[in-house]
Amino acid sequence: MTFGRARGRRTLTGGRLVRKAGAGVADVKAVSAMKAAKAAKGASAGKAAPPARKAAKGAKAAPAAKAAKAAKSGSRAAGGGGKGVRQKRMPRAVRERQMLDAAVRTFGQRGYRAASMDEIAELAGVSKPLVYLYLNSKEELFTACIRREAAALTEAVRDGVTPGAPADRQLWDGLRAFFTHTAEHPDAWAVLHSQARTVGEPFAAEVNVLRAEIVAFVTALIADAAREAHHDPSLPDREVAGLAHALVGAAESLAGWANADPSVSANQSAATLMNFAWAGLGNLMEGRRWSPVR
Repeated sequence: MTFGRARGRRTLTGGRLVRKAGAGVADVKAVSAMKAAKAAKGASAGKAAPPARKAAKGAKAAPAAKAAKAAKSGSRAAGGGGKGVRQKRMPRAVRERQMLDAAVRTFGQRGYRAASMDEIAELAGVSKPLVYLYLNSKEELFTACIRREAAALTEAVRDGVTPGAPADRQLWDGLRAFFTHTAEHPDAWAVLHSQARTVGEPFAAEVNVLRAEIVAFVTALIADAAREAHHDPSLPDREVAGLAHALVGAAESLAGWANADPSVSANQSAATLMNFAWAGLGNLMEGRRWSPVR
């Protein structure tokens, strides 16, 4: 009996073990099947997705990259001045002329001390470092402006005079050319006549070179007029030089006055000075000198 019960218990126990073991095998098999199914699903969908996503992302990014590249190329071709964008290349002489044009305008309208290199660079359409690279400093830039405008004014006066013409005609043509140039380039005349002289050295010395050249030219005209009137002119060289200085000084002052009044034309300014100066010169040519009443 006991043995039977014990055997029965063992049977029951063995049965339970068998049932438990059977359930464990089934569970293992089920889990294995689930893992196999998940792995199969991952192989068919999960692993295939990254290449698909990469392809889609690449397809989407390609047009954007091309558009950005085209925009960048277009900006460079257009010569935009933004950061990281190349400016349109041009010859050094052309770029320097742009800077000088902007500088003359700024100096003429604002004055040397008030003008800034930032303003000049912005007006010229270049960067401030580029202005310094070309012209080194504000002082050298201003000097370059004086020299350029002085040469332009001298050339205009000389080109306006017809060699071999009567002395009065040469003087008239020279005055008219002078007043025409100063009227057409008021900023340049302000730089030469006002700014350079008031700022002081070394700029005043640059303007004095211009003035000396024009005085020499006018001196030669007065001397020619004296020779026309008298084959042996009685006017001493010192007096001729003094008259030339007086005439040039009057022309400079009259140009400043005329530029401040738009109603005064270059011809009117030249005629005013010609009537003022030539009548006196004519009397001198004829030997009629003025003297104070005693």
